[in-house]
Amino acid sequence: MLRFLLNRTVAMVAMILLVTMAVSLVLTALPGDAARLVLGPEAPPERYEAVRQALGLHEPWPLRFFRWLAGACRGDLGFSFRYPGHTVAEILRRGLAVTLPLAGLVAFFSFVLGVLLGTLSVSRLGGLLDLLLSMGNQVFLAIPEFWLGILLVGFLSLRLHLFPAGGFPGWGEGRAWLHLALPLCVLALPRVAYFARLSRAVLADVLFADFVRTAWAKGLAERAVLFRHTLRPALVPLVAGLGLTFSRLLAGALVVEQVFSLPGLGGYAVEAAFGRDVPLLLGMSALVTAAVVVASTAADLAYGFLDPRIRAS
Repeated sequence: MLRFLLNRTVAMVAMILLVTMAVSLVLTALPGDAARLVLGPEAPPERYEAVRQALGLHEPWPLRFFRWLAGACRGDLGFSFRYPGHTVAEILRRGLAVTLPLAGLVAFFSFVLGVLLGTLSVSRLGGLLDLLLSMGNQVFLAIPEFWLGILLVGFLSLRLHLFPAGGFPGWGEGRAWLHLALPLCVLALPRVAYFARLSRAVLADVLFADFVRTAWAKGLAERAVLFRHTLRPALVPLVAGLGLTFSRLLAGALVVEQVFSLPGLGGYAVEAAFGRDVPLLLGMSALVTAAVVVASTAADLAYGFLDPRIRAS
């Protein structure tokens, strides 16, 4: 176990290094620089050069990157170009305060509801309910998230006035969770369909295994056969899907956060990209890469608890 965690830690450090290096190199190769975007096109040349000196843009790329890397190893991710006076760590904490709870709730509800629907579908395999659930899964997997978000805002917010159309007042307000209700639905519905489809496929395969037939032969109730004997062996691929879903949510809620004007990592990522905010983009790249590795490592550790054969190997 210790060796496994050590290997994953080394892999995470290597991935963060490669990803941030690639991001920094691509941003450096693009035309223009952050100083011109900060000052505007009408700024005098002397002011432009002063800002370039202050931001360190006059230095060659290897020196800038390794200076950032040395600061990151000390926990200092630098200051944002786009938000003067604010550190990258402060902006990341502010974005995570919205994105992390949203991603966690979406992953939890998607997994629980998807597995329940998949189990229900398998219990009526080939029947009308199975057909209806499979058609619903196909529909929600095909609908683009931004389009679904616009539909829900137009109907539930603007027409019925049940939910706020966008924005986020902060966690100190009592209506904070109400502002996350529609984004949660938009992100969760396609993932519920994904887990329902995945669990149906896995459970349908396990359903005809010998040990499940033995459970039926013993006269056990349908609920006991489905949840005790069939679902547990099928949890390994489902947990793998959960780990990937959470890490992708943390990295990919960009469009939905823009639709609902949420001050999460997605909004800051867009502003950083347009403003050529290299320190903020590097900090986000490191954060998302670490989240992906941690989520996949947690899923791998869960395999051992779910399947004793993996622990033995």
